[in-house]
Amino acid sequence: MDQFLLDNLRDLMRDNSLILKAQVQSLWSGYGEIVRIESQETMQTFIVKHICPPTQSNHPRGWNTDISHQRKLHSYKVESQFYQHYAPSCDEQCKVPELIFFREHDNSALLVLEDLNRVGYTQRVGSASLEQITSGIHWLAFFHARFLGASSDGLWPIGTYWHLATRPDEINTMPAGELKEAAHWIDQRLNDCAFKTLVHGDAKLANLCFNPNNQSVAAVDFQYVGGGIGLKDVVYFLGSCLNDRGLQQHADTFVDMYFKQLRCASVLYQNECDLDQLEKQWRSLYSLVWADFQRFLAGWSPGHTKLNSYMQNQTTIALRQ
Repeated sequence: MDQFLLDNLRDLMRDNSLILKAQVQSLWSGYGEIVRIESQETMQTFIVKHICPPTQSNHPRGWNTDISHQRKLHSYKVESQFYQHYAPSCDEQCKVPELIFFREHDNSALLVLEDLNRVGYTQRVGSASLEQITSGIHWLAFFHARFLGASSDGLWPIGTYWHLATRPDEINTMPAGELKEAAHWIDQRLNDCAFKTLVHGDAKLANLCFNPNNQSVAAVDFQYVGGGIGLKDVVYFLGSCLNDRGLQQHADTFVDMYFKQLRCASVLYQNECDLDQLEKQWRSLYSLVWADFQRFLAGWSPGHTKLNSYMQNQTTIALRQ
């Protein structure tokens, strides 16, 4: 973080004692950085997400196209909308960081966010235990119940970063075959579902922060939040936590757990929804969600480790439909 940016933050937050504590990470493809700052007056720390697109994109897998660039720019606008207008509706059951300050100029932006470490969400994990996966499923169920039937104004009309309409480059490079031919049909089936919520859109393990006993979790990175069926997040989350064998052993159990938690959350939030019909419809689309994500990977990174036999089996089931 340069001095000019630090001066901007001091002005924005009206605190001349702010100092840089550490860089947390760079943003994907060099579109900015995430840093931790601290007020020497209050001794509070904050997380700053600084979006500053490069003059030339450097995508790790070579997708340096204008479509990719515009999608990323829009994703950061979506994220700012989420934190400003939707995040305040989240509670401790689906914890997200509070937005402290926001400033935007052209394609650049500053989001000053609550530091989750300060409120107990100190654990980041590279591989998940079954207990941690259970906590992640709980977060997803309560988040989806909280926004069941909600509008996606200002967000992606269809959430998830792999949504077909936003990935023309990837499907064009995808090998010819049955899945490619069925891609638009699969997409339409998912979009036509009568029951929708807001999906996180990038609900991978790396975007979750756990408390020390793994009983509670908070989520970050809402660039691809938007409308859709909750199983999109569940499928992607399980795929980020479990390998092929783990999916074979545990996926059904966690899907059942998700729907039980969704019902509990719907009681808490007093949702007026036919949950029996919702569960019936979403379960009928489970294999299509896997096929939809395989379609993306087959074009984006055909050698990806997530392209395993469990996913292929689910795609086969989907294509039989």
